[in-house]
Order: sequence, then C-alpha cells, then structure tokens
Amino acid sequence: MPVREALRGLSMEGLVRLEPNRGASVTEVTPELLAELVEVRTLLEALNARLAARRHDPEIVALLQDTLRRGNEAAQSGTADELAQLNAEFHERLAEASRNSVLSDIMRSLRERTGLAFSINGRARAREDWREHAGVLAAVIEGDEEIAALLAARHVKNAAAAFGRAHAAGDQAAD
Repeated sequence: MPVREALRGLSMEGLVRLEPNRGASVTEVTPELLAELVEVRTLLEALNARLAARRHDPEIVALLQDTLRRGNEAAQSGTADELAQLNAEFHERLAEASRNSVLSDIMRSLRERTGLAFSINGRARAREDWREHAGVLAAVIEGDEEIAALLAARHVKNAAAAFGRAHAAGDQAAD
C-alpha cells in the first residue's frame, strides 16, 4: 500500500504516469511540456519574489544570504548535485520568505517538474544562476517588489533558454 500511495502522489505531481495494466513510468519532460511549465513557473516565481520583497523577513534574508554564499562557492568548484541542492534550497527559502503557503506548495511542485530538465544546465550555467540569484536577493533586501519580480521571471526564462540550447545541441549530436 505505501508504494501505491507514493505512486499516486507522484502521479498527482505530474512526475509519474500511471497506466492501467502497464504500471508506472516516469513522465517525460518534452520541450512542449517544459514550455508550458516555464510559462506558469515564470509568473509564480515573480510573485514569489515580489512577496518576499514586500514581507522582507530579516531571518530568512540572512538564510538566503548564507545559501547565496555557499552557492557562489559551489559555482566555482562544486559538483552538479551540490549545485542542484543549493539551487533548490535558495528557491525554497525564497518561497518561505514570501510567507504564502499555497504559493510555496505550488512552486515546490513546479520546481520538481522543471528541475528534471533544468538539471541539464548544471555546471555550464552555475555562475550565471548564482549571479541572477544575487540580483533577486538584492532586490528583496531593498524591498523593491518590481525589480525582484522582474529578475526572478528573467531567471526562470534564462534557465529555460539554456535548457533549450542544450537540448537542441543534444539532438544535433544524435543526428
């Protein structure tokens, strides 16, 4: 029973596809599906950053600054797994700073779904990712909702564009 319930949960998150008489399989993240996910994630990451700037919790800002410092270090010499973990931590803490539990839950699901694709970017985009994170955090610290939202949306679009380029290069290499 626990495995069946876990698979149902993953299916509801869009990570697993359940098919009668065939079982479960991991959902393929196609470029078309990723484009749809990115459209939604872009808007919601912007809202997330906007609310974080508005609510400006000093304790969470300090945690974000620590994550940013460690992320910048990992961008220099860290592993792809370490970078992915720190990226997830940064976005999770930003969601915490928004103080909107509904938005945080939705964002977690979107990050899990897009994270499968964005992980391809890994080390190739690490320094740029952390520069973008620094910009979002600076706007949050300043309380500038508009800039925080703009930079967060741009960050998601940039990561998606990098994935698209990497995906296209992989397709060309396979030809």
